[in-house]
Amino acid sequence: MIVKKHSSNVHELQIEGKEVKIAMLSDIHWDNPKCDRKTLKRHLDYCLEHTIPIHINGDFFCLMQGRADRRSSKSDILQEHNKANYLDAVVEDAVEWWSPYAHLITVIGYGNHETSIIKHLETDPLEYFVKILNYKNNTNVYTGGYGGWFIVNQVYCSTRKSNTRIKYFHGSGGGGIVTKGAINLTRALERYEGFDVFTLGHIHENKARNDVRDIVTHNSRLGYRMEHKNLHLMVTGAYKEEYGDGSKGWHTERGAPPKPVGGRILTINVFDREEDKKKRQIKHITSTEFAI
Repeated sequence: MIVKKHSSNVHELQIEGKEVKIAMLSDIHWDNPKCDRKTLKRHLDYCLEHTIPIHINGDFFCLMQGRADRRSSKSDILQEHNKANYLDAVVEDAVEWWSPYAHLITVIGYGNHETSIIKHLETDPLEYFVKILNYKNNTNVYTGGYGGWFIVNQVYCSTRKSNTRIKYFHGSGGGGIVTKGAINLTRALERYEGFDVFTLGHIHENKARNDVRDIVTHNSRLGYRMEHKNLHLMVTGAYKEEYGDGSKGWHTERGAPPKPVGGRILTINVFDREEDKKKRQIKHITSTEFAI
C-alpha cells in the first residue's frame, strides 16, 4: 500500500485487491489507565496478521494529567508517565508501544483531546509522536485533521480502478444516550457531499447503517440514467472503558451507560458485472466490529 498527502487533511491510500479491508479506529485514549490495551493489542495484532491498513479518527491520546489541566486526577495517570516531562514521557512511550504497527498506520486525525493540548499548552503531541514514529521505523504515517478526507484508490483487476471517498470527522457534542449517534449521521448527509463512507468518533458508540440516494449518471453509449448510490455511515467505538462497575466516577455521575469497546473493520468489495454487453463496476461497502 502507498499513502499520499494531497493537503493537510486530504490523503489517498493506493492499494490492490478486489476486497480491501481497513481498520477504522478512534478514541483510543492510549495513555489513560482505563484504556483497554489488551483488546487494543488483540485488534492491532489481527491487523498485523492480515495486513490491514489502519486509520485513526482522533483522540489517539488522552493527556489530561498535566499540572495546569483542571481535569487532572492522580488516579488517571500511569506510573511510567508520572514525571516532570509528562507529555514527552507519554509520547516517547507510545512510540515504543506502537512501533510494531507503524507500517500499517495511514493517517491519524486530531480529536478534542489533542486540540485542547495545542490550545492550552502550545505544543502538538500528535505531530511529535508521528515524526518520531516515522523516524524510528522509516514509515510514512501522516497526521490528518479534526475532519478530512481519506480516498481509497483500489486496483482490483489488471488496470481497473475504483475510487472510494471516506469523509471522517472526529465528532462534537456529548452523544445521545437514546439516539446513540443516529442524529449525527443524519446531519452528515446534510453537511457533506460526494462521500461513499462517513465515519464519526467522539461519542464512544459502535454502529453502522446504510443510506441510499437517487442520482443520475451519464454514459457515452447509454446517455443519462438513474442509479442508486449507496452510502455507508458508521460510528466507531472507544478503547477507554470508563463505566467499570458503575459505582463512582465522572462517567457514572453524569448518567452515562457502559460503552462498547473497539473500532470497526471497513470492507470494500469491487467487481465487474456484464450489463448491456458492457462491463459495469459494482461496489459493495460494509463494516463490522472486530470479531476477536
